[in-house]
Amino acid sequence: MATSAEDAGLVPQGGEPAVVAAGGAALADLSLFGTDPSAGSGTTQTPGTTQTPGTIQTPGTIQTPGTTQTPGTTETTARDDGLHAPAATAPADLRHQLAKRFDEVVANVRSSYVGKDQTVRLALCCLMAEGHLLVEDHPGVGKTTLAKALARSLGLTFGRVQFTADLLPADVTGAVVFDRDSGRVSFRPGPVFTNVLLADELNRASPKAQSALLEAMEERQVSADGVTHPLPQPFMVLATQNPFDAAGTFPLPHSQRDRFLLRLSLGYPDRADEDELLASTLTRPSPESLPSVGEPRFLAAFADAARHVHVAPEVRGYVLDLIGETRTHPDLTVGASPRATLAVLRAAGALAVSEGRGYVTPDDIKLVAEPALGHRVIVHPAAELAGVTASDTIREILSRLVVPVGGRR
Repeated sequence: MATSAEDAGLVPQGGEPAVVAAGGAALADLSLFGTDPSAGSGTTQTPGTTQTPGTIQTPGTIQTPGTTQTPGTTETTARDDGLHAPAATAPADLRHQLAKRFDEVVANVRSSYVGKDQTVRLALCCLMAEGHLLVEDHPGVGKTTLAKALARSLGLTFGRVQFTADLLPADVTGAVVFDRDSGRVSFRPGPVFTNVLLADELNRASPKAQSALLEAMEERQVSADGVTHPLPQPFMVLATQNPFDAAGTFPLPHSQRDRFLLRLSLGYPDRADEDELLASTLTRPSPESLPSVGEPRFLAAFADAARHVHVAPEVRGYVLDLIGETRTHPDLTVGASPRATLAVLRAAGALAVSEGRGYVTPDDIKLVAEPALGHRVIVHPAAELAGVTASDTIREILSRLVVPVGGRR
């Protein structure tokens, strides 16, 4: 099967490489991010045995959680259509463990945040893809609760800044101050030095204060008095703005909106969810009391697996068709940039890993297209007067694009 997969262009010539994490070690040991002890999969290598990249080996067997595998056999789920075949990326057992832990984090977040499941999953995928999230919605729909629950569930630090018209850049990034006790000038870090930063009502701050986040979002660092200070890793900005109340606001420039990997709208809960919200007022845990079900090593493993997912040429062509249409559509004056193209694949890769796959499908692209592109394109004024929105235009483009199936488009 390996030969046919290579011939079909699914697996790079030379076999499957081990996925390498930021620390340089192959992500073969599932105990990296604390697997379930009851599953019996967190074993280490026994002295005297050899370990193949991507497997956990004990004498005579290769075991995955809940299954027993004959020595020397490998799992084969590849299909020769070029789209739905596992890539030469993370091994299947690691992908399944990552997807399982992802679902546990989602369930933990939803125990405190009452909202749409898909919204939580996309917000978590944004964090796992090492991106920033822009939330545009009415006040009081749970934006702060969602941000706190995400940070707490992953064992990350959380910070919040309420942006106002008189906010200064130093109020966000920190400042160099004189310490009277030591008689020295030192840097005092601002609230941006955290893992998850909630920038509430970002469009109410002046452009000068808004720009204070640019370097932090793109470079993951802050410069003060000629000295660069790295931010904690991972680092994610969850910014909110109310697009329905423009009085006294400074709209985010297009260049700054392009820094956000995804834009989501939480929306109002449906009747069943809102009834659950009322019924569980006294029993629902607060975000601060949530247990931590993830850890930085899990985030590193997930992010590395997302970077190495397989994207078939046909799927890449589907993305390029989508991006090309945004640049020539008569209702859009500004189309998607190359950064937007990369953002679509980053988000789709994280979504694929969250479902236990090592490859991206056209359905992944469809699901992340609007959140990844809706804030990056600009609608023509004439079309805007007619009621056309960026989201409507992207959905219209997706509806007429030919979806690649079976290696053909």
